[in-house]
Amino acid sequence: MIKKIPTKKIRLGMYIQELCGSWMDHPFWKKSFLLDRQEDLNTLQNCGIQEVYIDTDKGLDILEQSEIVSLQDEQEKIEHALKNIPINKGKAIPKVSMHDELDRARKLQSQSKAAVHSMFQEARMGNAIKISDAEPLVDEINLSISRNPEAFLNIARLKNVDDYTYLHSVAVCALMIALGKQLALDDKQIKDVGIAGLLHDVGKMMIPADVLNKPGKLTDEEFEIIKTHPRKGWEILKLSEGANQVALDVCLHHHEKVNGKGYPESISGDALSLYARMGAVCDVYDALTSNRCYKNGWEPAETIRKMAEWKDGHFDETVFHAFVKTIGIYPSGTLVKLKNGKLAVVVQQSDKSLLAPLVKAFFSTKSNEPFAPEMIDLSKSQEAIASIEDPSKWGFDLKSISGF
Repeated sequence: MIKKIPTKKIRLGMYIQELCGSWMDHPFWKKSFLLDRQEDLNTLQNCGIQEVYIDTDKGLDILEQSEIVSLQDEQEKIEHALKNIPINKGKAIPKVSMHDELDRARKLQSQSKAAVHSMFQEARMGNAIKISDAEPLVDEINLSISRNPEAFLNIARLKNVDDYTYLHSVAVCALMIALGKQLALDDKQIKDVGIAGLLHDVGKMMIPADVLNKPGKLTDEEFEIIKTHPRKGWEILKLSEGANQVALDVCLHHHEKVNGKGYPESISGDALSLYARMGAVCDVYDALTSNRCYKNGWEPAETIRKMAEWKDGHFDETVFHAFVKTIGIYPSGTLVKLKNGKLAVVVQQSDKSLLAPLVKAFFSTKSNEPFAPEMIDLSKSQEAIASIEDPSKWGFDLKSISGF
């Protein structure tokens, strides 16, 4: 039975059928799920959602008053017992500001590009790739994202046309790691998807340069040649030392679509692994936001909006929603106009709302003049974003303004 209940009455073991509100307004990327983690319960009760629908056939029902009293007694016993259990501190990664992480991120991107270039050239010459050479880089990118995810993701988005193939691979690696964290993958899975992202386009080394870098529209015959790169990459990795199944899978299937209209195998639905679905979203996002030899990239927020409009089964909806949670509806580097008429660049996402990031305001559209930049945390302000703006319309160099 489906029931609508106040958020204050939810408890572990309930099956959440639907959250009453837009998915953009709450921190959950799943449509429906079994509420089996205390962390999720705490988040749900403090995220601003007032009501939810539960399915009592799939999970627990609301408690009667007598049950509540009994449960409170039991909870007190559990909390008392927990106080006597030693805490496993583990290895926590200290969080740092984006400003503190940017220099490390720039150096790491440069090192990663050089490593990818070297590995891809080995593949071009017909030599096997040594996958273990990529592992330290993936570990360092993982650490950078753990310290501050937006620093490396913003640096990775900046690439020139000549280095696109190599820097695209680095960017997809970072996006896969960040998305893997959002999807709560374990440490081994995150490392595997990072390596997969780094090597997913290695097959492009087998594509003739005049086709791969053609500035104009490809002919049908040329596009058929391009469509061979996933299988060519899979063949390269299959013969390489240390290639794992995740890397092979993502390399072969990152251009497949949930609706079965992708390539090279036109597989769909459950036949596509989670990793392939992740690869598809990360690959398309970075490709669309990058300047290419035949087009300029879209702005990040515009790219997210366009991708969200593809409702024909291009992407797995759950994975795409998780991806948006990862980078934000207004990704860092987006130029926005606030309701008070100020222009600002998005600097950092907020844990509280996808719609209320940290921004750096610097220009008044009312007086048509710049002013001393001010940081505004929209999650703590009455101010809000009114629209996304095109930087070229205003003639701004957002790179210098944002500091990325």
